[in-house]
Amino acid sequence: MQPEALFGLALGITPPWEVTSVVFTKEANRIDLTIDFQRGATFPCPVCGASSPVHDTTEKEWRHLNFFQYEAYLHARVPRVKCPNNDCGVKLIQVPWARANSGFTLLFEALVMTLARDLPVNVMARLLTVTDNRLWRVLDAYVAKARDNEDHSAVSRIGMDETSAKKGHNYVTLFYDLDQRKLLFGTPGKDHETVTEFAADLIKHGGDPEQITDVAIDMSKAFIKGAKGKFPHAVLTFDHFHVIQLMTKTLSKIRAEESRLFPEILNKSRYLFLKNPENLTSEEEQRLNAIIAGQNLKSTEAYLHKLNLQNVYFAENRQEAEALLTQWHDQASASRVPLIRKMAATVKAHWSGILGHFDSNLNSGFLEGVNSLIQAAKARARGYRNTKNLITMAYLIAGKLKFDALFDQKVHTVQPT
Repeated sequence: MQPEALFGLALGITPPWEVTSVVFTKEANRIDLTIDFQRGATFPCPVCGASSPVHDTTEKEWRHLNFFQYEAYLHARVPRVKCPNNDCGVKLIQVPWARANSGFTLLFEALVMTLARDLPVNVMARLLTVTDNRLWRVLDAYVAKARDNEDHSAVSRIGMDETSAKKGHNYVTLFYDLDQRKLLFGTPGKDHETVTEFAADLIKHGGDPEQITDVAIDMSKAFIKGAKGKFPHAVLTFDHFHVIQLMTKTLSKIRAEESRLFPEILNKSRYLFLKNPENLTSEEEQRLNAIIAGQNLKSTEAYLHKLNLQNVYFAENRQEAEALLTQWHDQASASRVPLIRKMAATVKAHWSGILGHFDSNLNSGFLEGVNSLIQAAKARARGYRNTKNLITMAYLIAGKLKFDALFDQKVHTVQPT
């Protein structure tokens, strides 16, 4: 069998296409395969499908999977056909081995999509000897196509959270289906307009904002405004993680201020107050108990308020939780510490949403877990050039997108060279 015919079989090339030459250049570390179509061949019109003669051709090149350690490239004259139906005109056909407007074969792109979940794009770029910009264009294209096929008509309970894109005040907001536990939409920013953008995207994918029954968010004014404006029938739930986090931040501020006044007592005590009691070592527990027993500190009061607020979430039902939260609020409101009274006022202002947790049982544990994966991917990549890249990676990590259906069946029958 001639090399051209052998490579044609390996590539899955079928008439009217055929491999006409194979050139191996050891010095350039590459193999170049030329594909051409048979004389007199006709092709389906890209618009209407009618059999059409070739009008002219344009030369194109595609990067293919490596042949052992050698880079492989396909070359072909790609026809433009003139459809017999005058309404269609002259159109460039799509070759069966590559996506339209791509410089890679489908098999090469399938490899990229497989590696992207586990390897940073800049590492892939070095391994595959292509620029990272070209790989990002591949990822963006497949993510966009896969999202076009998404059906959000059954979405009813959502969660939203922001995550850092870069150092400073650069964020993206991510929206999740809490029942399917998947990312639905990501967009730059963290203001109420991000909710407007998500609502529009939800409609685009067959969803209905009026069908949203529950929204889990933090106590961001922007998120509250956006959710109330776009999801009129939704019950807001302020996730317990963020409520406790806010109390923990209050405790940290109080301890930091007081440690400057009593450094001999509170020096290196930060983690004693931040840890839950069951996570303390015996040595840490003894020191914390000594601080609490021996000193009448604001930090001690804040610590006890934190523990009591955490206890609210051990309630078995909303009624019990409301009784515990009322008791906590009364005690915190009577505090001599302004920051604790401020926290009590914040809880009162968000009372219904905090107790909503006991009706919806929604929490942000899944969201926080996904955000950790996204931030870990960002750290491995040593940051992303722009927020678009971060959002694309978030879809790959948490979007549960179906990429297999995007590759023509020919891809699954072709064996790598």
